[in-house]
Amino acid sequence: MDSFPDLATLSDQELKNLIRDLVKEENEVSYRRRILHGHIDILRAELVARLRKSVDAGESPISEADVHRLTEVLAAKGSPPVEADDD
Repeated sequence: MDSFPDLATLSDQELKNLIRDLVKEENEVSYRRRILHGHIDILRAELVARLRKSVDAGESPISEADVHRLTEVLAAKGSPPVEADDD
């Protein structure tokens, strides 16, 4: 992130340009955030639909692996470890 300029040294036009640029950047970030939230909503809806379908077919929505992991977490004294991304 760029350092913030010394505002006393900027002209009125430079201040206006800086405001314009930052508003434009904020709008771009906000747009990207809304797109990401939309994708998350779509993925969650798909997951819920799949879970409902498996429950309707008589399957348990909780797997044996889920129960095992929950047992490990509850038996631990602290919070579960954070898994590192493989990126």
